[in-house]
Amino acid sequence: MIYYDDLPLDEDILNALGELSINYVFQSIFQADGKTIYAREALMRPTEMDVMELIDKYTKEDKLHVLEIATFFGAMQEYQLRGYTEHICLNSFPSEWFTPAETKAFADYYGDPKGVGIIEILEYPYFSDFACKMKLADTSRQNLLIAIDDFGAGVNDMEVVKKYSPQIVKLDRTLISGIDHLPEKQENVRNLVLEFHSRGILVVAEGVEEKEEFDYLVGLGVDLYQGYYLARPA
Repeated sequence: MIYYDDLPLDEDILNALGELSINYVFQSIFQADGKTIYAREALMRPTEMDVMELIDKYTKEDKLHVLEIATFFGAMQEYQLRGYTEHICLNSFPSEWFTPAETKAFADYYGDPKGVGIIEILEYPYFSDFACKMKLADTSRQNLLIAIDDFGAGVNDMEVVKKYSPQIVKLDRTLISGIDHLPEKQENVRNLVLEFHSRGILVVAEGVEEKEEFDYLVGLGVDLYQGYYLARPA
């Protein structure tokens, strides 16, 4: 169980966090050998409802900021408790940003992350130019990388890539599933890999569930891989 009561945050945020009952699991992201772990994505697991039900509830209550804070502080807490050393992916809503006080609290509480942190911009609920500006400033100051999650789904398209100039783009599983035998997906992903590599961006294939998909994507030159074929969240 994740605890927030000792965090150096405002009382109203601490009270809101105290209403949550959540754990975190991690899903590994592998290099092309299928064995070497590049990063671990932190995934929220509420104890009383499904994660999407929780997000929907907090969206309707205009409390997504609470989940943003919970993810950053809670996932880092669990990451350190497990003794992981690889990159950690922290999911971030494209509509949310930290206040200066929250940014300072995160930096003070966890110290220098030594470049292991990756801020993963989710594909919902909506894109905010101001949130983008704040995140770019915070990630630069704290030596954090930026990844665009689920590219090709929700709000995450090439315009979002241009605005964030990320180091990593994760291709949504709808682009990946069945790619070994679907020519239209093969052409699309091949072009995306070439485009992102030309910009110096690493490409992650999400939702890799079959050996045939993995083998084909390795042949395309995809950099990193995530999915049940390689590892389930744990």
